[in-house]
Order: sequence, then C-alpha cells, then structure tokens
Amino acid sequence: MSIVIVTDSASDIDSELRESLGIVSVPLKVMFGDETYTDGVTITSTMFFEKLKQTDVLPTTSQPSPIDFAEAYKGIVEKHGRDVQIIVLTLSAALSGTYQSAVIAKSMMEEELDITVIDTRKASFVFGMLCVEAAQAAREGKSKQQILDRIDHFLDSVQVYFIVDTLEFLQKGGRIGKASALIGSLLNIKPILTLDPAGYVSAFDKVRGTKKAIARVMEALREYASGQPVKVAMLHSAVPDQAAEHLAAIKAEFQVTDSYLLEIGPVIGTHVGPGLLGFVMIKD
Repeated sequence: MSIVIVTDSASDIDSELRESLGIVSVPLKVMFGDETYTDGVTITSTMFFEKLKQTDVLPTTSQPSPIDFAEAYKGIVEKHGRDVQIIVLTLSAALSGTYQSAVIAKSMMEEELDITVIDTRKASFVFGMLCVEAAQAAREGKSKQQILDRIDHFLDSVQVYFIVDTLEFLQKGGRIGKASALIGSLLNIKPILTLDPAGYVSAFDKVRGTKKAIARVMEALREYASGQPVKVAMLHSAVPDQAAEHLAAIKAEFQVTDSYLLEIGPVIGTHVGPGLLGFVMIKD
C-alpha cells in the first residue's frame, strides 16, 4: 500500500530531493506589489533575494487555497489508487492558514480517503527535514503508524535556532514593535529566535553581536546533543559561505550522521530578510 507525503512550499525542500522521494508540494504565493509569484515555480530563493535587494516594496505571502490541496490529493489518487495513504505536513498554523486549507480540502473530497493532516508547528526546512524523514520511512516500507510515531518524536525532539541579521523585516511583518527594532539595531542586539511549542516565533535569548549569538547557539546544541549521533541542517538567507562555515564547525564537533545546507525560500525569507542563519538539530 502506497504512502505519500504532502507538504507546502514553505518546507524549503530542494526540488531534486523532493522529487526523488516522491514528496508532493503545494506552493504558496509571494507578492511584490502587483506582481504575484508561485513559490518554487516562478520564483526561486536566489531570484527572491535579488529582487528584495532591488526594491523598496515589502513582499507579502498568501497560503494555498483548499482547492490547491484538493487538486494535489486528486492527483495522488489518480497515480496511486484510492487505497493510497496520505500524510500532510504543513507550515505552523500559528504562522499561516495553510494547515486549515489542507484540512478543508480533505473534507471537500467526494470519496472517503485516508488523509492525515498534521500542523507541524514548525517552519522552513525544520519541517522540511521531517518530510524527508517521513518519505524515507515510507520508502523503507514502514507502516503509516510507524511513520506517524516518527513524526511525533521528531516534533517533540528537534532543536531550532535562528539568528537574524536585521530586525527590520520582523518589525515590518508585525513580529516585533518599531521601538524594539530601533533599539535592537542601535545596540547591535542579535535576537536568537526559536519556535515555541505552539508554533509561534519566540525569543530564545538576546546577545550583543553575531559572534556571541553563534557561541550561545553552539552552547545550546551541546547541552542538547551531549555526544549522541545527530542529524543537522544549516539554513541561510543569501549568506551561503557563512552557513557552510558554521556547518563545517558543527561537523567537526558533533557526531553528525546526516547533514543539509539549504537556502530558505521566499515565503520565510519575506519575514526574516537576508542574512539569516538557522541551526536545526535532532538526535538520530
């Protein structure tokens, strides 16, 4: 019996990897004023950050519609048959209505299908890595329940920390107040962000300067991993060399069994801007 993983484009999975694992992605939209782009289809990460440099217009995003998800479900049934089991992993419902669209789409289907929709309460390749794990488990012949158990373990255990280069985009997107952004910029305060259990962006710590922020994140990862094998993802927005350097440092210190180096996509990039460094780690 086939098990298919469905996600949305905010999972930031490399297209080649996604296609090789048979993961189905439903794209969000990114708008620059009157111009609308389909995430991962008509605009790539590189194109997005180049465009961001050249415009004063703050981009916005919009979730897929229920019809978008319903079409994805229908396509899977046509390919794999009506006995297919579908697991849908979406961007945090605290950050987007994408989860709700996926749920509504399930109720729209004319025939009774085995569809499980999960609000991951995560963003970017934090839940993208989970999609990869789930799809690999399906390829290994694991049952749906075994895969759901692995998903639960991942969501409870994964550690994620983001360091943003500027507070401007968080402020413009309504994540922090204008005064906080101004004071933070003047004092060179680098907030270390994470995702709380409900899936909201929250502050893990605040330090002055990027070096201290990196050191604090590494300290937190050491406390978490304590010499155990880990899988790691290093995420960035338009700073690939910095990200590669930090990934190399993590590999030198930790027992890394699998690693990823990825640029975040336009959807998350809209809210954090360029210069972000993201650290994702889970015990293997």
